[in-house]
Amino acid sequence: MFITLEGPEGSGKTSHIPHLVAYLREQGYVVFPTREPGGTIISEQIRDILHDMKNAEMHPRTETLLYQAARAQIVEQVIQPRLKNGEIVISDRYYDSTIAYQGYGHQQNLDQVRALVKYATGGLTPDLTILLDLDIEEGLKRKKKDNEWNRMDALTVEFHQRVRSGYLEMVRQEPDRWAVVNSAQAWEQVQLDLKKIIAGRLSK
Repeated sequence: MFITLEGPEGSGKTSHIPHLVAYLREQGYVVFPTREPGGTIISEQIRDILHDMKNAEMHPRTETLLYQAARAQIVEQVIQPRLKNGEIVISDRYYDSTIAYQGYGHQQNLDQVRALVKYATGGLTPDLTILLDLDIEEGLKRKKKDNEWNRMDALTVEFHQRVRSGYLEMVRQEPDRWAVVNSAQAWEQVQLDLKKIIAGRLSK
């Protein structure tokens, strides 16, 4: 089973995954956590380029292609082999981030972005995608507090608003794949909601 966590900046994806992995392992599942961009030696180098504040002049098309390069590597090297072995893979972001950020956020042609995503992933779609939804300004405030500010975070508030709206539109378009959790709740409640959603999907 392939599970992905999505959401705007500061929504808490990264902090929740280790606890979800531990929970699932306690249930007897073999679970592998990963992240995008990253997860392989090659993909992590691309991540550094994408997030470096020195690269503020990066064009949206360049950004889009770099994300797909990192994604193609992790799909072939990590995700597909583990899924074939019957493992659960949980990823901190996947291709929906590209559609939200590079598509809706940068207002690029969505059909072109989706075509690139399909090529990079070989058509691999998550079984379950959970959106950790949060007010944009609250999320950016959290990121600043955590000292994890990067080039993508520094884009305009309007950009991030379009990203969030894009996520909500994707949920509307594919309700069977998506679930939404209110990330403004207490951390413990968000974790409980995540576990309940994942357990429910696994039971099916």
